[in-house]
Amino acid sequence: MKHDITIKELKKEERPYEKAVAFGVNSLTDVELLAVLLRTGTKGEDVISLARKLLYQGRTPGILGLHQHTLETLMNIKGIGKVKATQIICLLELTKRLSKAKAKEPLCFNNPDTIADYYMEELRHQSQEQMKLLLLNTKAALIGERNVSKGTVNASIITPRELFIEALLTKAVSIILLHNHPSGDPAPSREDIRITRRIKEAGDLIGIELLDHLIIGDNCYVSFRKEGLL
Repeated sequence: MKHDITIKELKKEERPYEKAVAFGVNSLTDVELLAVLLRTGTKGEDVISLARKLLYQGRTPGILGLHQHTLETLMNIKGIGKVKATQIICLLELTKRLSKAKAKEPLCFNNPDTIADYYMEELRHQSQEQMKLLLLNTKAALIGERNVSKGTVNASIITPRELFIEALLTKAVSIILLHNHPSGDPAPSREDIRITRRIKEAGDLIGIELLDHLIIGDNCYVSFRKEGLL
């Protein structure tokens, strides 16, 4: 009867844990790193093969493809049960939090570079457009953050009315919009420019300034303020 194949049952030179101890974790491949975390394979499949399948059978091959998974999609992969799927999801969440923690110290809401750095890992892997509303006080300090829209891969549906209701409720004096482009290209669409202008005009009327609108791509971004679109 076949059983789960563990790392210890691999040949010594194939064991990623021993390799990490002997030569350092930076000597491990992406597959080997994931294998250390998974610990065991499945019936008839060693852990290295399972890790390789997990990394390379998806729509986006490699470690970036892991971010596209949910608990449910992971559990649909043969050999990945609820425990392993939960471990992977927790690992992905931890990487996002580590990235945000590292970017938090220089975060300044008058500097679009630092804003993009802070939200990059959270938004760049999303398969749908998601819009965030950042609410600021008189000192340009963050007093609130809202997820105001989650749309299709092509468009995020938002109206100025719901944005400014949130701004008025929190007594914000200025706002910043932030959304992602799942394509990875942060270039603003005509619809992005149109809705941004509408929001700016509405804010000017009620005295709540739209400071910027940032579009997050794949490790890149566009700032409407820097591009002269505001």
